[in-house]
Amino acid sequence: MSSPRTRSGTDAVRPHDERFRRLRIWNLALTAVHLGQALAILLLAGDFGVSVTSTFPDGPPGTPTAQPEQLFDVRIGAAVAVFLLLAAVDHALTGTVMRHTYEIDLTRGVDRFRWIEYSFSATLMVLLIAAYKGITDVTGLLGIAGASVAMILFGWLQERMNPPDRTRTTMMPFWFGTVAGLFPWLAIATNVVGADTVPTFVLGIFVVQFLLFASFGANQWLQYRGVGPWRSYLFGEQVYLVLSLVAKSLLAWQIYGGSLAD
Repeated sequence: MSSPRTRSGTDAVRPHDERFRRLRIWNLALTAVHLGQALAILLLAGDFGVSVTSTFPDGPPGTPTAQPEQLFDVRIGAAVAVFLLLAAVDHALTGTVMRHTYEIDLTRGVDRFRWIEYSFSATLMVLLIAAYKGITDVTGLLGIAGASVAMILFGWLQERMNPPDRTRTTMMPFWFGTVAGLFPWLAIATNVVGADTVPTFVLGIFVVQFLLFASFGANQWLQYRGVGPWRSYLFGEQVYLVLSLVAKSLLAWQIYGGSLAD
């Protein structure tokens, strides 16, 4: 039986929809996959780390910049495991104790759990990508983190402003999020283009992850334009699950293969 259409042209999601059962299976399976990968990275990774630095001013404007000072080290293996564990926790909650809240949210065209998790996990991912391109100054990293979180919160706002019973669709939060989300990649691209040499695996991370991050935006755009199967909010939700798995898994093993394997 097909789902009824809302006035916006999207498929309505009803409580107790059979598709919720399939989503629960997906979430439980993804919990195991992400958890398994996190444990594997922790067990296999070496001690490689990246230093977060600071270049605090030593005088009035125009004073020559001081040499960067090391603030602290970040163990890359642990950081990779963290973004995988964040995804595992998200999927575990939505597949078990928070399942009812998750499914009610989906009937309203919102997934708060996704956006909260992405705010932490995707931001950590883009910070790691930036660090591998030589952006290690604490102020630069904070700016990149802020832009990343803003992008994700605009994605959440896009859902909140477009409930299933809407009579018109606004894409304003989507486009605001797109602008915010581009700036971390522009900063990273500046270092890629300006570097004398870029290791092949680092360039691979940049290209692959940029395309995957852009795919999340494309998924939301297709949802709110009601293109083909994206008329169903739950179809878009499944696409998010697949994209999240692919992006996190590829970044984890790209980093491992390039710098963590003994």
